Formats: sequence, C-alpha cells, structure tokens
Amino acid sequence: MAGEIPDLVASERTGTGKGAARQARRDGLVPGIVFGGEHDPLPINIPFNVLLKRLKQGRFKSTLFNLQVEGHDDVRVICRDVQRDVVKDLPTHVDFMRLRRTTRVNLFIPVEFINEEAAPGIRKGGVLTVVRNEVELEVTAGDIPEKITVDLTGMNIGDIVHIEDVTLPEGTKPTIDRNFVIANISAPSGLKAAGDDEDEAEEGGEE
Repeated sequence: MAGEIPDLVASERTGTGKGAARQARRDGLVPGIVFGGEHDPLPINIPFNVLLKRLKQGRFKSTLFNLQVEGHDDVRVICRDVQRDVVKDLPTHVDFMRLRRTTRVNLFIPVEFINEEAAPGIRKGGVLTVVRNEVELEVTAGDIPEKITVDLTGMNIGDIVHIEDVTLPEGTKPTIDRNFVIANISAPSGLKAAGDDEDEAEEGGEE
C-alpha cells in the first residue's frame, strides 16, 4: 500500500562549524544535519538547486524522503526545520530527523475520486467541487498509503463527502479532530440561477 518515497541525495559534509557551512554555500550547497535514531548526528550538504526545487513543490516539511548519502545506509527522514536568509528568503540550512519504520508521522496523502459516471448528480449536470485534494493523516513511516479513495457512486446534487464517509487505509487517522468536508456535488450554475429566480418569485408572491 505504501506509496513511492522520493529519494533525496546528499553528501557527507567534512568539517563542522560556521567555516565549513560557509564553504558549502560558496560551492552551491546547502549545509544540513541528520539527527535522531540510534546513530550520531550526520552533517550533510544538499545541492542548492535540488533543495530549492523541492521547497517550491510544497509540503516539504510533511514529505517523507529516502535520504541517500554515499558511505551510509539509506534512511527515511522528514524535515524538521529549514533556515532561510532573512533578506533573500533562500535556504541556508536544513535539519532532518531519522525515522524508524514504526514511527508515526503526519503526512499529506492525495485523494482520488472514482466512479463519477455512477453519480446521478454528475450525470444530471452537477459539478464535483473538491474542497481537499489531499488530506493530512497520521501514518506509520513503514506503511504510507499512496492515496485515499472517495467513491462517488450514488451521489446526487447537494450531497457532501465528509472525512467520516471515507474508508481510510488501516493504521491511519486524520490529524484534524472534526468531520471536515472533502468534496460535494453542486448544481450547475444555470440551475442555481433558475432556482434563485424561483425563490425570489415565491417571496414576491407572499407579500
């Protein structure tokens, strides 16, 4: 069930302190540290362009990565902090935490909608309005679901899908403790306008 975990390639940083970090930045690298687990902290460097691209993709702090450092075993990590230049807002240092397969973490999992053709509301011209195309779930690092699935079979115009209506993958739970909306089937704009006109006519007739 686990989705594909993206690789993040780094190199071990030789030397410590501000001098080594400044040299790394001059070389087009962003210094970082990997901590936690049963191993000592590992200073690393990540290519600046690679890190910046990942940051621009979003959800960097809630994405599980497979960190690859030459001379070390691959390890699953999650970002715990990104320090930025106060003027340029560019990354200057990054902290990663090692995770065991049993570690519970919060990650955003994409939502897939299926069986639109079996939804009467959509066949009548209704529109699927997606409120959340991904949901933050508490998951186990060793068993991350690739997606959660919403079955639209039988849904009519005006029907709403809440998180409690969805069968979540085993071992996961939402991080938000309320029955929030994921999607709904709304009436087409033309039908809405006609309905509004009828309401106004009824209100006018009651006077």
